[in-house]
Amino acid sequence: MSQAQRTSDTPDTTNPVIVIVGPTASGKTDVAVELARALEGEVVSADSRQIYRFMDIATATPSLAERRDIPHYGFDLVDPDVVFSAGQFASAARDWINDIRARGKTAIVAGGSGLYLQALIDGFFAGDDIKDEQVRRELEERADRFGLDALHAELTELDPEYAAKILPTDRQRILRALEVVQASGVRFSELHQRDRDEAAWPVRWFGIEHDRKALYARINRRARLMLDLGLLAEVRDLIDRGFGDAYSMKSVGYEEGMAYLNGEIDSIEEMLERIQQNTRRYAKRQLTWFRRNERIQWVRAGIQSATQIADTILSSLGR
Repeated sequence: MSQAQRTSDTPDTTNPVIVIVGPTASGKTDVAVELARALEGEVVSADSRQIYRFMDIATATPSLAERRDIPHYGFDLVDPDVVFSAGQFASAARDWINDIRARGKTAIVAGGSGLYLQALIDGFFAGDDIKDEQVRRELEERADRFGLDALHAELTELDPEYAAKILPTDRQRILRALEVVQASGVRFSELHQRDRDEAAWPVRWFGIEHDRKALYARINRRARLMLDLGLLAEVRDLIDRGFGDAYSMKSVGYEEGMAYLNGEIDSIEEMLERIQQNTRRYAKRQLTWFRRNERIQWVRAGIQSATQIADTILSSLGR
């Protein structure tokens, strides 16, 4: 009996949304594609950088060949200078998933952006309707003048719960949270909880786990591959398109690439080492986030292929 027949003849709980998480370079995309092939499924990317057009190499956006004719969603949604919130992603991704499931297919969500996944599955109120351009301009000026540490300290006093969830270097989220609390008098964390709207479908969480040495080796290889694929040409193209000052260019790979092109880094090898180091740090933060989620069933990757990991997940699903 086909997957489409099973999902149309049996209760909704037989077709859960499958969420594949893990740190960067852990192999989430390959596993998601293997699952989609086995389950007649379609893949939704939950990556806060793959949403941007023209940014493919440093974001590790899978090529058309790598997608293997499996429908994918979540790529190339906006230009690099557009702010795209977790709430906006959740709204779009829920529509994609509802459509996938309505056609009797299985939705496989793959990504490493914790806030995107939280918004999608658990609900997330981003305060998108609370905006004050004057307050925002004043905050931008204060950040430039006094530094982010001062504004993060202020946020810690006004909204300690939200301040504890974000990095003290996350300019976008610090300023947004301060804008909301100053414009509305309500803490950002309170707004998140007030209108939380959990997803209606059943969800199964799986995490891909490597030991630290193996993960770091994968990260280092991927960074070198990005250079071989033309990372610096991609960075130059983005600058030429006028996106050099975009917030998205502060992400790993692009920031170091711009620093090299601007003469702030002396050699390509030094740039590569910085990309590798910063990616390892990012992976560590991702793991810290996901370890708090007790719903995740971790799958030890070891030397297994993506197909073998997918088979392990399928066995857990009873498929």
